[in-house]
Amino acid sequence: MLNICLIGAGRIGVVHAHAIVTQQQATLHSVVDFLPKVAQQLAHQYKAKNLTLDEAFNDDTIDAYVIASSTSTHSDLIEGCAQVNKPVFCEKPIDLDINRAKACAKIVKASGIICMIGFNRRFDPHIASLKNKIDDNLIGSIQSLLINSRDPEPPSLDYIASSGGLFYDMMIHDFDMACWLLNEKPSSVYVAASAVDKGIASCGDVDIASVILTTQSGAIATIINGRQAAFGYDQRIEVFGENGMLQVQNVLEDNVILSNAQGISRAKAKFFFMQRYAKAFHNELIHFITSIQLGVKPSISIEDGLLAMQIAEASMVSLQSGKVVNL
Repeated sequence: MLNICLIGAGRIGVVHAHAIVTQQQATLHSVVDFLPKVAQQLAHQYKAKNLTLDEAFNDDTIDAYVIASSTSTHSDLIEGCAQVNKPVFCEKPIDLDINRAKACAKIVKASGIICMIGFNRRFDPHIASLKNKIDDNLIGSIQSLLINSRDPEPPSLDYIASSGGLFYDMMIHDFDMACWLLNEKPSSVYVAASAVDKGIASCGDVDIASVILTTQSGAIATIINGRQAAFGYDQRIEVFGENGMLQVQNVLEDNVILSNAQGISRAKAKFFFMQRYAKAFHNELIHFITSIQLGVKPSISIEDGLLAMQIAEASMVSLQSGKVVNL
């Protein structure tokens, strides 16, 4: 039985706690949060221990850590896991500073620990099926990739101000997914973006953005992000190849289609990421746990997290300069 300590008992922490307790081969050993009452409530719900961070890193009965705390804490906590030589799963991004993330990655590499970054979309059944079909060469070589990702509504301005911006907070998922689906790193980045929402603009961020990634193979990836979509959580992918096209459409609230004299209608897209990607969050924790038990590296490493950050950084440079940025 794998004893897992959860660091961070907020919205994402609750999702990971549920995933852990549903696994027969693992148990939620303990919960840590910088707000003791929040940690105590989640720990009590699952009959886990409520520990301080120092207690967690000095508890020999803990086998692995899951980090779901605020981004500003990620690098320090990952390094803490490396120091005690235990596996860690950490939510994206590694950090909001690229140089700090690079330093953290070096420490992880030197330690040799398993370190998996939480790019959950790779584990969504629909997207995983699309990836398998690409790898099976069903559409031949890829010519273009289009990723649409729009939230149903903007987050709070407090969240925007501390999030690191749209590229680090939101589009970083799509940067990772583009590299994974194309099976190559981009060679250049170009960005067009603006802020429609005045509140978001006042935070120095953008709320609509289009990013074009070019590759050595000639394939072009276009990523479109937005902070608001009236019809729900917009999550669509289109992969166009020499022999055909693959698509993932939005997952709807239900599959009922109404056809009558007024027209044809169907349900909206699921409202937010916790509903749309519930299975993906679950599957990624299973993958992390299985990797530890088998003693193998997970399919997502800290290097993948670093690559996504480098693309996010280049996107910010392109936005500010209005120019193509070579990677």
